[in-house]
Amino acid sequence: MRNPYSAVSCFMKTSTPQAFASSTFRIVPLPTEVAEKARRAAESGAKDHAVIEVDSPTGYPCRHCLRWAQPGERVILFPYASIPAGHPYSESGPIFVHAEPCERYATTREYPADFRAGRAFRAYDGDYNMIDAEVANGTDPEPVLEKLLENPKTKFVDARSVSRGCFTFRILHA
Repeated sequence: MRNPYSAVSCFMKTSTPQAFASSTFRIVPLPTEVAEKARRAAESGAKDHAVIEVDSPTGYPCRHCLRWAQPGERVILFPYASIPAGHPYSESGPIFVHAEPCERYATTREYPADFRAGRAFRAYDGDYNMIDAEVANGTDPEPVLEKLLENPKTKFVDARSVSRGCFTFRILHA
């Protein structure tokens, strides 16, 4: 039987990884504290934290380790706000983390290989206002990020699924 939560997943197939170290940006995955809090909430039965068994190799991106969860693994689907409440661009959306502890993505000077395709990038200023946006679907994401970060008003860039709009990770100036 197909997983009933598959329809809300943020997925895109990946292209061949072509990582290179960047001196202009760094990747910021979901904080470990947020992943651990989600695991505790799911364990306690919180209604908005669903434990799902993965049934697709590219349907459940973990925002903590920044890799696709694989069939047979379990993930937690829960709401997350990448922009804090009280700002016009605040929103809560569904994201996944592995149900079992995973290592936080540590190669922060390299763009995550699993998410080279199917990402939209939103640039924000220090007041959380969106000031620019670009889609990198089928092109290398690094030049897009470098362009967005060249704007002196850009405080950070959020990577999102181009198909579902879900938050994937944050990008900061190096």
